[in-house]
Amino acid sequence: MIYCVVPEPLADELYPKLSAYYAEDPNVTVIIDRRRSERRDGGADRRAGERPPEQEERMADGRRETRDRRRVRAAGDFPRIDPSE
Repeated sequence: MIYCVVPEPLADELYPKLSAYYAEDPNVTVIIDRRRSERRDGGADRRAGERPPEQEERMADGRRETRDRRRVRAAGDFPRIDPSE
């Protein structure tokens, strides 16, 4: 699915033209952007809350700790495979 996003100030002019142009293409949907503010403009940040000391992500010297969130590898080794001749 492809979305053709039209800014709201230009919607009266562009939306009818683009809708007609892409009417035959089922993969394209023309929409009007009606957002009132940016989500990432520095407003309320869900990560800004206080954390308990045991969840602190900084090392003692102030550097940030990088955590590996991948699964732990299963114990054991792969079986040996001899090349066939």
